[in-house]
Amino acid sequence: MTTLVSRTSPAASAVPGSRRGFWLVAYAFAVTMAFSAAPAPLYVLYQAKDGFGPFTVTLVFAVYAVGVLASLFLAGHVSDWAGRRLVLVPAVLVNVLAAVVFLTWTSVPALLVARFVSGIGIGMLTATATAHLTELHSAARPGASRTRADLVATAANLGGIGLGPLVAGLLAEYLGDPLRVPYLVFQALLLVAAIALALAPETVEPVRVRYRPQRISVPPAARRRYFAAGAAALVQFAVFGLFTSLAPAFVATVLHQHSHALAGLVSFAVFAAAAGAQILLARAGLRRQLGIGVAALVAGIVLVTVAVQVPSLVLFLVGGVLAGGGAGAAFKGCVSIVLSLAPPEGRGEALAGLFLAAYVGLVVPVVGLGLATQLVPVQAALAGFAVVLLIVLGLVSRRLFQAAGNQRPH
Repeated sequence: MTTLVSRTSPAASAVPGSRRGFWLVAYAFAVTMAFSAAPAPLYVLYQAKDGFGPFTVTLVFAVYAVGVLASLFLAGHVSDWAGRRLVLVPAVLVNVLAAVVFLTWTSVPALLVARFVSGIGIGMLTATATAHLTELHSAARPGASRTRADLVATAANLGGIGLGPLVAGLLAEYLGDPLRVPYLVFQALLLVAAIALALAPETVEPVRVRYRPQRISVPPAARRRYFAAGAAALVQFAVFGLFTSLAPAFVATVLHQHSHALAGLVSFAVFAAAAGAQILLARAGLRRQLGIGVAALVAGIVLVTVAVQVPSLVLFLVGGVLAGGGAGAAFKGCVSIVLSLAPPEGRGEALAGLFLAAYVGLVVPVVGLGLATQLVPVQAALAGFAVVLLIVLGLVSRRLFQAAGNQRPH
């Protein structure tokens, strides 16, 4: 679920096959991100089969985020000196392995292993694929703006996350064997993606360097604004976490809609809105981008909470779209703020800290929500979850807008 940021690499000069390679990498990026979110509408089937509750679902989701975070800091930057393909092809094959685990076992320990393995692959993939797309675009269109590469990377990343639950939900709803067919389909698509990446041109000349994990640093002179961006990112990713973990169960148990296709559609709508908002606001001023994003995020959180209390499927969908769009736009603004606060030589390390905060948000609040549902009714638990997110967002918004000033987004 990481987004938008490419790591520094040597400028790609004339690279044979760069136009074709650009789309091959985009395909592989989108398919792998789609697979990473495909289990979302299937969790209710695992619950019915093995008899576990919402808290177990959140743990299964959380280990995925832990895998992403660990891989992001241990391997996400390796392609800068080892080469893009040397990281991308294994990243896809690691997700093929995760699909094998899903197909072989359905127990809770197997789900935990499969999701953790998938997270490792995604942590290797996101920054590397984004950087590869940027370099292939530069090689194919020398001197052109990188807007096209950024838009395609956003569509592949967030759009892929949205498409995964939609495709899995449709397959589970309308074809037999819903805990096998979606994974078989994605396994075939992932194998094609691995071949596509092997055929894509390399853009980094490998060099020997001493390995070190990705460092995390906070610009000392701008810590308050930096921490405000991190806290806001935590809230934004908590919303994303809700819609890729517990939201399908809410649809089934609270809204009494048992269609797997509908559960997938809800997740798709949220991430499609996130990608669409980033694309539509790509040229907007940073203050305006943040203003629209925060306002939509607040409205979406409120509507989703009300929808579960009423209950109302329409309000839930509308709230999800607003929350997703707002989170996507606001997170892009937070990335721009961090880029503006950090010195050029420290941007990668500063962004690593932002992603750390984001992935803490992806795990901790959603696990807390899952635990709360074991103690109080779902409606009360979600209301508490929403109140906490809104309080945090309210506390940091003023400093966010101060940090934005009149800058333009990166």
